Amino acid sequence: MKKIAFLFLTIVFLTNCSPKKQTINTETPFVWEGANLYFLLIDRFNNGNPANDKIIVRDKETGVLRNFMGGDIKGITQKIDEGYFTDLGINAIWMTPVVEQIHDAVDEGTGNTYGFHGYWTKDWTAIDPSFGTREDLKELVEKAHAKGIRIVLDAVINHTGPVTELDPVWPESWVRTGPKCTYDSYENYIDCTLVENLPDIKTESNEAVELPPALVEKWKKEGRYEEEIAELDAFFKQTGYPRAPKYYIMKWLADYITDFGIDGYRVDTVKHTNEAVWADFSKVCQETFVQFKKDNPTKVLDDNSFFMVGEVYGYGINGKQWYDFGDKKVNYFENGFNSLINFDFKGDAHKSYEELFSNYSKTLQNDLKGLSVMNYVSSHDDGWPFDKKRERSLEAGTKLLLTPGIAQVYYGDETARPLDIKGTEGDATLRSFMNWDDVKSNENTKNVLSHFQKLGNFRSNHPAIGAGIHKEISKAPFYTFSRTFTKGDYTDHVIVGLDLPIGKKTINVNAVFEDGEALIDAYSGENVTVKDGEVIIDSPFGFVLLERK
Repeated sequence: MKKIAFLFLTIVFLTNCSPKKQTINTETPFVWEGANLYFLLIDRFNNGNPANDKIIVRDKETGVLRNFMGGDIKGITQKIDEGYFTDLGINAIWMTPVVEQIHDAVDEGTGNTYGFHGYWTKDWTAIDPSFGTREDLKELVEKAHAKGIRIVLDAVINHTGPVTELDPVWPESWVRTGPKCTYDSYENYIDCTLVENLPDIKTESNEAVELPPALVEKWKKEGRYEEEIAELDAFFKQTGYPRAPKYYIMKWLADYITDFGIDGYRVDTVKHTNEAVWADFSKVCQETFVQFKKDNPTKVLDDNSFFMVGEVYGYGINGKQWYDFGDKKVNYFENGFNSLINFDFKGDAHKSYEELFSNYSKTLQNDLKGLSVMNYVSSHDDGWPFDKKRERSLEAGTKLLLTPGIAQVYYGDETARPLDIKGTEGDATLRSFMNWDDVKSNENTKNVLSHFQKLGNFRSNHPAIGAGIHKEISKAPFYTFSRTFTKGDYTDHVIVGLDLPIGKKTINVNAVFEDGEALIDAYSGENVTVKDGEVIIDSPFGFVLLERK
């Protein structure tokens, strides 16, 4: 294939709506609607503590990329310490579930598979030893917060892990083991199992149930039975909820807010559970978060509420607030969610810049005003990403990081990590170990990473890009547009130009900057001064990022 032409970008930043009349407020607020979020599989990112790799024996032969590979919480913290996320402009990290996984493997027709991905829960109250310890998670959250990075964990309420010889099925009062979902009506997404041997929590039930005997035995063996029971008694007394399966799990997940101060949850398999469950879960999380802030005033980052983003598989921004099951439409935003993952983006990213940007801005500023969607170009379970062969990584980064909404960078998007691995089956091909060696030695990887870093930092610093109002300025001689964002006394204006020439380029900035103002191009480091409403940049890059010096 021909080498893809560089996209040429100019971004001009102003921290005040009217620089000639108002005092500049330089304190940039964090807003979830425009967050720069990094998504990673704990086991696939970085191995910070090899000593925990074999704490649980999981040594059966598996299919390719279907066993634990050593990534852990310590490994993520190492990269926080090294400034990897800060260099990318990341201000939120979403990681796959930390909870203890089933101990055995299952054969899904692709060879044995272990729960390295985190979605096969054995015990919601424990962290899987292969991922680390409670102390490790506490350290990660504290160090992330110290760098202004929020932590989003992954919540699974819909199902337990598969049944194996080492992992007994939960009681019938807790789960159903059939029928398998047929996905042809609202009901047939919910009162059923997603796949064979994935017991479905009876989230519709409000009947009080006893704890699973295997869980009781486990807690007693670990010496924490009395503590867990006392906490459950207190939770049910305080909330008045019946001791139904869903409320046990809500309590266990809310404990990660109380104990560690996490900032949000990405919620798994949302459309496979009655939407009222999520309204209750949001209420529990919000109240717990408020109490955490009250009890820990020195750990409060801002006045944002607890963040909830849902995986309603197949939902897209073009459906506005609704997901259509065919026989019923559901508004999940009215049932606890600030945001939903946007499955439309990978297709929309093939559109022109103006069509993409204007459509998203219009929807987010009207039908979804005050809400958000999370855009992505690749993910852990989407076999049809925007650029599976990683031939358009620069374009992918530009569109992802400049489109209104939350930008979800999947680990390796920024390093062109391969998504098509020989010998893999299904989702495994999307889940190779992070390509750290390429970061050190591959020039293409370095160029892609540098691009993501520069755009990511600009996006993080300037909320107008992700959360602002989009307006086209001109189509020729090159495409330019503005974004405007206001929160309280903070106003952020941005001008973006695409398809600029390499070398000398003249950019009209009179809608934003005054003559005589000193600016700097963050992409090349070149200093310029506004003259006659224009700046002239002469750099070897097609990308130019201008801001006040």
